[in-house]
Amino acid sequence: METNTLAVIMAAGTATMLKSGMPSVMAEVMSRPLIGCVASAVVNSGIEQTVTVVPANDNCIKNYLAKEFPKKCIETVEQENPLGTAHAVMQALPYIKKIAESDGNVLILNGDTPFLDANTIYGAYNSHLASDNDITVITANLDKPFGYGRIIRNSEREFVGIIEEQDADRDVKKITEISSGTYWFKASKLTEILSQLPPRANGHYNLVDAVSILIELGAKADTYFAPRSDIILGVNNRIQLMELNTYAKMQEINFHLSAGVNIPFSDGVIIEPGVEIGIDTCIMPNTIIKGNTKIGKNCVIGPNSVISDSIIEDNAKLNNVQCYQSTVKSGADIGPFVHIRPNSVIGDNVHLGNFVEVKNSTIDEGTKVSHLTYVGDSDVGKRVNFGCGTVTVNYDGKNKHRTTIGDDCFIGCNTNLIAPVTVGDGAYTAAGSTITDNVPEDSLGIARARQVNKVNWRIKNKDKYSK
Repeated sequence: METNTLAVIMAAGTATMLKSGMPSVMAEVMSRPLIGCVASAVVNSGIEQTVTVVPANDNCIKNYLAKEFPKKCIETVEQENPLGTAHAVMQALPYIKKIAESDGNVLILNGDTPFLDANTIYGAYNSHLASDNDITVITANLDKPFGYGRIIRNSEREFVGIIEEQDADRDVKKITEISSGTYWFKASKLTEILSQLPPRANGHYNLVDAVSILIELGAKADTYFAPRSDIILGVNNRIQLMELNTYAKMQEINFHLSAGVNIPFSDGVIIEPGVEIGIDTCIMPNTIIKGNTKIGKNCVIGPNSVISDSIIEDNAKLNNVQCYQSTVKSGADIGPFVHIRPNSVIGDNVHLGNFVEVKNSTIDEGTKVSHLTYVGDSDVGKRVNFGCGTVTVNYDGKNKHRTTIGDDCFIGCNTNLIAPVTVGDGAYTAAGSTITDNVPEDSLGIARARQVNKVNWRIKNKDKYSK
């Protein structure tokens, strides 16, 4: 795309219909704010500069854009008293005038259309240039066009204007070709009309009026028909937000089904865009797969699992598992009720059983941690067996310390390993021990008091302890 391009994202709408304390464009589809989806499409289309019109005195959108797009320098301008779509664009007029000086073009779009993609933006731009248009409106057909502006054409099927839903009569409302609210303008024409656009009776300035006036003044206007109708879908209330999430969810599920993933039931299954899943892997109900996650072939994930920003290698099984920013290697058998916290590596053919938590640890090949155990800040070798109730005690109240366990060790039930501590290869710890010193290889560590039985203790103390 040429360098003299500018995008203006209108994102100052209130969340009154959503009944939210957050700006409306911060509502999420598939765990991503609407404004994030739109800004990504703009950035990926190759537009040189972006200005986002945000509500006055609200740093929520500003902070999000700065964090999400740190190298793209997406500028923001505030709209203190929202008075319509054209009024929103007027807030970016200094930027538009600079683009006009270089005979550039401006994209105007809403901040709540999550399915608008870079290809559509770029395709409309090429059509805009090829036809030497002053205005190009991206349009689509909807079976149920309620709430959208209708595209008006003359008897020769030429585009002559847009009529909004509230201004439409019965015949106009039957039209199914609608405006997406996304426009390419020659910057010079947009600058010209914004400086002289009259307000409506309610004091608002609307872009559809700007389009109509420019056409009346002889501007060359046309439409670009979107390849998919979903690119125009926006959010006005919680019902529509749910519908968009449901639609997006099924789009992802269908994509993975077509690629050879087995999803026998879609109930509660959410797979975010960008997730990679190998063939013949089965995703069970109530499983959420998020972020930069890659799952191999022939795995079983779920039910009731959350996998986020993690790598799951081939043939792994995760049942009722929450796994974050970690790696699970081939053939691992994990669950139920396992929590794998960030920076963990679960090795080949490792078994983690019920109520096991692993944090910032490496567990090597063939090790078994069957139940009720915490492994934190630890490096565990191959073929280790953990007894029930083992804890690596990694925090002394001020600092975290690591535990090292060698290959072929046996950690007895209810062992506390007080880090920093090392258990050598082939070593054992006795059940109920609190290990504070290193255990040499092939040795048995016992750290518990000898049992003392006080004969007839109950009889001697019956008066003191009787109910």
